[in-house]
Amino acid sequence: MTNSSPEPLLILSNVNTFYGQAQVHFDLSITVARGHIVCLLGGNASGKSTTMKIILGLVKPRSGDVTFDGASLIGLTTPQIVRRGIASVPEARRLFADMSVRENILMGAFVRNDRDAVAQDLDKMLTLFPKLGQRLSQRAGSLSGGEQQMVAMARALMSRPRMIVMDEPTMGLSPLYVDRVLELIRTINQEGVSVFMVEQNASLALEIAHEAYVLQTGKIVLSGPARALKDDPRIRDAYLGGSEAA
Repeated sequence: MTNSSPEPLLILSNVNTFYGQAQVHFDLSITVARGHIVCLLGGNASGKSTTMKIILGLVKPRSGDVTFDGASLIGLTTPQIVRRGIASVPEARRLFADMSVRENILMGAFVRNDRDAVAQDLDKMLTLFPKLGQRLSQRAGSLSGGEQQMVAMARALMSRPRMIVMDEPTMGLSPLYVDRVLELIRTINQEGVSVFMVEQNASLALEIAHEAYVLQTGKIVLSGPARALKDDPRIRDAYLGGSEAA
């Protein structure tokens, strides 16, 4: 007997986005099922980062809707969206460089008032990211790129999200840390957190994702189960534009 598909958690429906007169998205529709990892693939200027900004309330689409757990996010502020259960791991980590690792991680709990549980969750983060336990008092800006990415992930998890959105989580990392970050994304997902990640590295993202979408100049040109797309030659053609298909 086959399992029924999990219900949708995040739905972008026919989203059209503009910056001034320039259209960035054309009827963009994406679904993230509850408990799944979904990756959005695309090259530069494809509209990937704007997709993240729409989910987080930083950009408002001209038309279409974004719903999370059945309720629209359109018109909500970013803190309101975080309180609904969405956390962000932004591109380039965006840590407070002069603050300590501990302070940066605790910034993720700014929407919470349960102080004792926050302390317990900090301990849990140090179990999940053991290297950070040795770095708690260090300036976040002094860490390596891979360690900073772990701080950004721990910060996001401190809000106890139901979904994490991640913008280029492996960008600029050494091969060792790329593998570690992907392993951590899989672990976080196995604990029940849905993941929506934007990536340029198709082969890496498709290793861990359940579903994938390919975005090219604001339009979804390919989508489906990640396993099926992994060996599809159209992946290279669509999101690398064909010239780098080799």
